[in-house]
Amino acid sequence: MSPARPLLNKIILFYGFTPLTDPEAIRLWQRDLCESLNLKGRILLSPHGINGTLGGSIQELKRYVKKTKEFAGFKKIDFKWSDGTGEDFPRLSVKVRSELVTFGRPAEITVAESGVVGGGKHLKPEEVHKLVENRADDVVFFDGRNAFEAKIGRFKNAVVPETATTRDFISEIESGKYDHLKSKAIVTYCTGGIRCEVLSAIMKERGFDEVYQIEGGIVRYGEKYGNEGLWEGSLYTFDARMSIDFAPGAALIGRCDICAAETKDFHNCIDPSCHEQLLLCADCAIDPIKRSCPTLHRANYDRELIG
Repeated sequence: MSPARPLLNKIILFYGFTPLTDPEAIRLWQRDLCESLNLKGRILLSPHGINGTLGGSIQELKRYVKKTKEFAGFKKIDFKWSDGTGEDFPRLSVKVRSELVTFGRPAEITVAESGVVGGGKHLKPEEVHKLVENRADDVVFFDGRNAFEAKIGRFKNAVVPETATTRDFISEIESGKYDHLKSKAIVTYCTGGIRCEVLSAIMKERGFDEVYQIEGGIVRYGEKYGNEGLWEGSLYTFDARMSIDFAPGAALIGRCDICAAETKDFHNCIDPSCHEQLLLCADCAIDPIKRSCPTLHRANYDRELIG
Protein backbone atom coordinates (compact mmCIF):
# COMPACT_ATOMS: atom_id res chain seq x y z
CA MET A 1 0.00 0.00 0.00
CA SER A 2 1.51 3.31 -1.08
CA PRO A 3 1.84 6.05 1.55
CA ALA A 4 -0.79 8.78 1.63
CA ARG A 5 0.12 11.87 -0.34
CA PRO A 6 0.81 14.90 1.87
CA LEU A 7 -1.79 17.66 1.79
CA LEU A 8 -0.85 20.66 -0.33
CA ASN A 9 -1.80 23.82 1.54
CA LYS A 10 -2.74 27.05 -0.17
CA ILE A 11 -4.09 30.53 0.62
CA ILE A 12 -6.79 32.29 -1.39
CA LEU A 13 -7.35 36.06 -1.46
CA PHE A 14 -10.60 37.36 -2.92
CA TYR A 15 -13.27 40.04 -2.92
CA GLY A 16 -16.45 40.86 -4.77
CA PHE A 17 -18.44 44.08 -4.80
CA THR A 18 -22.11 43.25 -5.28
CA PRO A 19 -25.27 44.38 -3.47
CA LEU A 20 -26.20 42.00 -0.62
CA THR A 21 -29.69 42.47 0.78
CA ASP A 22 -29.09 40.10 3.71
CA PRO A 23 -25.39 40.00 4.68
CA GLU A 24 -26.19 38.10 7.89
CA ALA A 25 -27.69 35.20 5.95
CA ILE A 26 -24.60 35.11 3.73
CA ARG A 27 -22.42 35.16 6.86
CA LEU A 28 -24.10 32.08 8.28
CA TRP A 29 -23.79 30.24 4.95
CA GLN A 30 -20.12 31.18 4.57
CA ARG A 31 -19.30 30.25 8.16
CA ASP A 32 -20.92 26.83 7.85
CA LEU A 33 -19.26 26.23 4.48
CA CYS A 34 -15.80 27.08 5.81
CA GLU A 35 -16.25 25.01 8.95
CA SER A 36 -17.35 21.99 6.92
CA LEU A 37 -14.15 22.29 4.86
CA ASN A 38 -11.86 22.94 7.85
CA LEU A 39 -10.77 26.33 6.47
CA LYS A 40 -9.33 29.12 8.58
CA GLY A 41 -8.92 32.81 7.88
CA ARG A 42 -11.04 35.94 7.69
CA ILE A 43 -14.17 36.83 5.76
CA LEU A 44 -15.91 40.20 5.93
CA LEU A 45 -19.37 40.85 4.54
CA SER A 46 -21.31 44.07 4.14
CA PRO A 47 -24.21 45.35 2.06
CA HIS A 48 -21.48 46.05 -0.53
CA GLY A 49 -20.22 42.45 -0.93
CA ILE A 50 -17.54 40.08 0.37
CA ASN A 51 -13.82 40.23 1.17
CA GLY A 52 -11.81 37.25 2.36
CA THR A 53 -8.52 35.46 2.90
CA LEU A 54 -8.63 31.73 3.66
CA GLY A 55 -6.10 28.98 4.16
CA GLY A 56 -6.38 25.21 3.96
CA SER A 57 -5.76 22.22 1.75
CA ILE A 58 -5.97 22.83 -1.98
CA GLN A 59 -8.73 20.23 -2.31
CA GLU A 60 -10.94 21.91 0.29
CA LEU A 61 -10.26 25.39 -1.06
CA LYS A 62 -11.28 24.28 -4.54
CA ARG A 63 -14.56 23.02 -3.07
CA TYR A 64 -15.02 26.35 -1.31
CA VAL A 65 -14.46 28.31 -4.54
CA LYS A 66 -16.90 26.10 -6.46
CA LYS A 67 -19.63 26.44 -3.83
CA THR A 68 -19.12 30.20 -3.37
CA LYS A 69 -19.35 30.84 -7.12
CA GLU A 70 -22.75 29.17 -7.16
CA PHE A 71 -24.12 32.35 -5.55
CA ALA A 72 -25.01 34.65 -8.44
CA GLY A 73 -23.38 37.75 -6.97
CA PHE A 74 -20.07 35.94 -6.41
CA LYS A 75 -19.71 34.00 -9.67
CA LYS A 76 -17.27 36.52 -11.22
CA ILE A 77 -14.92 36.75 -8.22
CA ASP A 78 -11.22 36.53 -9.08
CA PHE A 79 -9.67 34.13 -6.56
CA LYS A 80 -5.93 34.68 -6.15
CA TRP A 81 -3.88 31.67 -5.03
CA SER A 82 -0.57 31.49 -3.19
CA ASP A 83 1.36 28.89 -1.20
CA GLY A 84 0.43 28.32 2.43
CA THR A 85 1.70 26.29 5.35
CA GLY A 86 -1.55 25.08 6.86
CA GLU A 87 -0.84 27.23 9.93
CA ASP A 88 -1.25 30.68 8.39
CA PHE A 89 -4.38 31.59 10.36
CA PRO A 90 -5.14 30.72 14.00
CA ARG A 91 -8.90 30.49 13.54
CA LEU A 92 -11.89 31.24 11.32
CA SER A 93 -13.60 34.63 11.56
CA VAL A 94 -16.69 35.50 9.51
CA LYS A 95 -18.21 38.89 10.32
CA VAL A 96 -20.61 41.52 8.99
CA ARG A 97 -19.46 45.13 8.85
CA SER A 98 -20.86 48.35 7.39
CA GLU A 99 -17.87 48.53 4.99
CA LEU A 100 -15.72 45.93 3.26
CA VAL A 101 -12.76 48.29 3.63
CA THR A 102 -12.96 50.70 6.56
CA PHE A 103 -12.52 54.14 5.02
CA GLY A 104 -15.17 55.44 7.40
CA ARG A 105 -17.58 56.60 4.68
CA PRO A 106 -19.96 53.69 3.95
CA ALA A 107 -22.72 55.99 2.71
CA GLU A 108 -20.37 57.54 0.15
CA ILE A 109 -19.86 54.28 -1.76
CA THR A 110 -22.48 53.00 -4.21
CA VAL A 111 -22.29 49.42 -5.43
CA ALA A 112 -24.11 47.91 -8.39
CA GLU A 113 -23.99 44.38 -9.77
CA SER A 114 -21.06 45.51 -11.93
CA GLY A 115 -19.08 46.68 -8.87
CA VAL A 116 -18.23 50.05 -7.29
CA VAL A 117 -19.90 52.94 -9.10
CA GLY A 118 -17.52 55.74 -10.12
CA GLY A 119 -14.27 53.92 -9.37
CA GLY A 120 -11.05 54.16 -11.33
CA LYS A 121 -10.53 52.38 -14.63
CA HIS A 122 -9.06 48.89 -14.27
CA LEU A 123 -5.70 48.32 -15.94
CA LYS A 124 -4.19 44.90 -16.55
CA PRO A 125 -0.46 44.71 -15.67
CA GLU A 126 0.60 45.05 -19.32
CA GLU A 127 -1.70 48.07 -19.69
CA VAL A 128 0.07 49.69 -16.73
CA HIS A 129 3.35 49.34 -18.60
CA LYS A 130 1.86 50.79 -21.78
CA LEU A 131 0.54 53.80 -19.84
CA VAL A 132 3.97 54.41 -18.30
CA GLU A 133 5.74 53.99 -21.64
CA ASN A 134 3.43 56.47 -23.37
CA ARG A 135 3.20 59.05 -20.58
CA ALA A 136 6.17 58.47 -18.30
CA ASP A 137 6.31 62.00 -16.88
CA ASP A 138 2.58 62.13 -16.32
CA VAL A 139 1.99 58.89 -14.39
CA VAL A 140 1.99 58.70 -10.58
CA PHE A 141 1.72 55.45 -8.60
CA PHE A 142 -0.33 56.02 -5.45
CA ASP A 143 -0.08 53.45 -2.66
CA GLY A 144 -3.48 52.45 -1.30
CA ARG A 145 -2.15 50.49 1.67
CA ASN A 146 -1.12 51.39 5.21
CA ALA A 147 2.23 53.17 5.09
CA PHE A 148 4.09 50.46 7.02
CA GLU A 149 3.33 47.92 4.27
CA ALA A 150 5.30 50.02 1.80
CA LYS A 151 8.46 49.75 3.92
CA ILE A 152 9.34 46.42 2.32
CA GLY A 153 7.81 46.80 -1.14
CA ARG A 154 6.28 49.40 -3.44
CA PHE A 155 6.19 50.61 -7.03
CA LYS A 156 9.16 52.67 -8.13
CA ASN A 157 8.84 56.34 -7.17
CA ALA A 158 5.37 55.75 -5.72
CA VAL A 159 3.59 58.25 -3.50
CA VAL A 160 3.08 56.64 -0.08
CA PRO A 161 0.50 58.57 2.00
CA GLU A 162 1.06 58.92 5.75
CA THR A 163 -1.55 56.39 6.82
CA ALA A 164 -1.55 54.12 9.86
CA THR A 165 -5.00 52.75 9.01
CA THR A 166 -7.31 52.90 6.01
CA ARG A 167 -9.42 55.50 7.82
CA ASP A 168 -6.53 57.96 7.47
CA PHE A 169 -6.87 58.18 3.67
CA ILE A 170 -9.79 60.60 3.72
CA SER A 171 -7.96 63.20 5.82
CA GLU A 172 -4.76 62.66 3.82
CA ILE A 173 -6.48 63.25 0.49
CA GLU A 174 -8.48 66.21 1.80
CA SER A 175 -5.40 67.82 3.38
CA GLY A 176 -4.37 69.42 0.09
CA LYS A 177 -0.87 67.89 0.05
CA TYR A 178 -1.70 65.90 -3.09
CA ASP A 179 -3.67 68.57 -4.94
CA HIS A 180 -0.76 69.08 -7.36
CA LEU A 181 -1.40 65.53 -8.63
CA LYS A 182 -5.03 66.11 -9.59
CA SER A 183 -4.20 66.60 -13.27
CA LYS A 184 -1.86 63.58 -13.39
CA ALA A 185 -2.65 60.00 -14.38
CA ILE A 186 -2.96 58.36 -10.95
CA VAL A 187 -2.44 54.59 -10.75
CA THR A 188 -3.68 53.36 -7.37
CA TYR A 189 -2.51 49.99 -6.12
CA CYS A 190 -2.96 47.67 -3.14
CA THR A 191 -2.46 44.01 -2.28
CA GLY A 192 -5.33 42.34 -4.13
CA GLY A 193 -7.22 45.34 -5.50
CA ILE A 194 -10.08 45.80 -3.05
CA ARG A 195 -8.82 48.91 -1.27
CA CYS A 196 -8.29 50.66 -4.58
CA GLU A 197 -11.83 49.94 -5.72
CA VAL A 198 -12.96 52.32 -2.99
CA LEU A 199 -9.92 54.63 -2.88
CA SER A 200 -10.10 55.39 -6.60
CA ALA A 201 -13.78 56.37 -6.28
CA ILE A 202 -13.00 58.57 -3.27
CA MET A 203 -10.17 60.29 -5.17
CA LYS A 204 -12.31 60.92 -8.25
CA GLU A 205 -15.04 62.38 -6.05
CA ARG A 206 -12.45 64.80 -4.66
CA GLY A 207 -11.25 66.18 -7.96
CA PHE A 208 -8.58 63.81 -9.24
CA ASP A 209 -9.28 63.82 -12.95
CA GLU A 210 -7.73 60.58 -14.20
CA VAL A 211 -7.59 57.67 -11.76
CA TYR A 212 -6.75 54.03 -12.50
CA GLN A 213 -6.45 50.87 -10.45
CA ILE A 214 -4.38 47.77 -11.17
CA GLU A 215 -6.69 44.86 -11.90
CA GLY A 216 -5.97 42.16 -9.35
CA GLY A 217 -3.69 44.47 -7.39
CA ILE A 218 -0.02 43.90 -6.64
CA VAL A 219 -0.62 40.14 -6.56
CA ARG A 220 -1.61 39.87 -10.22
CA TYR A 221 1.10 42.33 -11.27
CA GLY A 222 3.77 40.38 -9.39
CA GLU A 223 2.60 37.08 -10.82
CA LYS A 224 3.13 38.43 -14.33
CA TYR A 225 6.38 40.36 -13.96
CA GLY A 226 8.12 38.98 -10.86
CA ASN A 227 11.21 41.11 -10.24
CA GLU A 228 11.39 42.39 -13.82
CA GLY A 229 8.74 45.08 -13.74
CA LEU A 230 8.08 48.32 -11.88
CA TRP A 231 7.53 46.66 -8.49
CA GLU A 232 10.41 46.70 -5.99
CA GLY A 233 10.82 44.46 -2.95
CA SER A 234 8.44 42.13 -1.12
CA LEU A 235 4.69 42.15 -0.57
CA TYR A 236 3.40 42.45 3.00
CA THR A 237 0.68 39.90 3.85
CA PHE A 238 -1.84 39.89 6.71
CA ASP A 239 -1.16 36.32 7.83
CA ALA A 240 1.56 34.25 9.49
CA ARG A 241 3.80 34.50 6.42
CA MET A 242 4.10 38.29 6.93
CA SER A 243 5.50 38.76 3.41
CA ILE A 244 6.00 37.03 0.06
CA ASP A 245 8.37 37.47 -2.89
CA PHE A 246 7.24 37.06 -6.47
CA ALA A 247 10.57 35.58 -7.58
CA PRO A 248 13.91 34.63 -6.04
CA GLY A 249 16.30 37.52 -5.53
CA ALA A 250 13.69 40.21 -4.86
CA ALA A 251 15.20 43.56 -3.90
CA LEU A 252 15.60 44.09 -0.18
CA ILE A 253 14.41 47.67 0.35
CA GLY A 254 13.24 47.48 3.99
CA ARG A 255 15.38 48.95 6.77
CA CYS A 256 15.37 47.83 10.40
CA ASP A 257 13.44 50.25 12.64
CA ILE A 258 16.28 50.08 15.18
CA CYS A 259 19.61 49.93 13.31
CA ALA A 260 18.66 50.53 9.64
CA ALA A 261 20.09 47.19 8.47
CA GLU A 262 18.44 45.65 5.41
CA THR A 263 15.47 43.43 6.24
CA LYS A 264 11.97 42.47 5.09
CA ASP A 265 10.92 40.79 8.36
CA PHE A 266 8.12 42.20 10.48
CA HIS A 267 7.79 41.07 14.11
CA ASN A 268 4.98 41.53 16.60
CA CYS A 269 5.75 43.64 19.65
CA ILE A 270 6.98 41.40 22.47
CA ASP A 271 3.97 42.47 24.57
CA PRO A 272 1.17 40.00 23.66
CA SER A 273 -1.47 42.67 24.31
CA CYS A 274 0.13 45.04 21.77
CA HIS A 275 -0.75 44.74 18.08
CA GLU A 276 2.05 46.94 16.72
CA GLN A 277 4.47 45.37 14.24
CA LEU A 278 8.13 46.29 13.98
CA LEU A 279 10.43 45.89 10.98
CA LEU A 280 13.55 44.30 12.47
CA CYS A 281 16.77 42.67 11.33
CA ALA A 282 17.68 39.25 12.75
CA ASP A 283 20.04 40.71 15.38
CA CYS A 284 17.56 43.27 16.72
CA ALA A 285 14.67 40.80 16.68
CA ILE A 286 16.27 38.65 19.40
CA ASP A 287 16.70 41.59 21.78
CA PRO A 288 13.59 41.90 24.04
CA ILE A 289 14.00 45.66 24.36
CA LYS A 290 14.42 46.26 20.65
CA ARG A 291 11.47 43.98 19.94
CA SER A 292 9.20 46.26 21.96
CA CYS A 293 7.08 48.98 20.40
CA PRO A 294 8.39 52.53 21.07
CA THR A 295 6.20 53.13 24.14
CA LEU A 296 7.05 49.82 25.78
CA HIS A 297 10.69 50.15 24.68
CA ARG A 298 11.00 53.49 26.45
CA ALA A 299 9.49 52.11 29.66
CA ASN A 300 11.76 49.05 29.64
CA TYR A 301 14.79 51.16 28.89
CA ASP A 302 14.01 53.44 31.84
CA ARG A 303 13.60 50.43 34.11
CA GLU A 304 17.01 49.14 33.01
CA LEU A 305 18.62 52.45 33.92
CA ILE A 306 16.92 52.50 37.33
CA GLY A 307 17.69 48.83 37.99
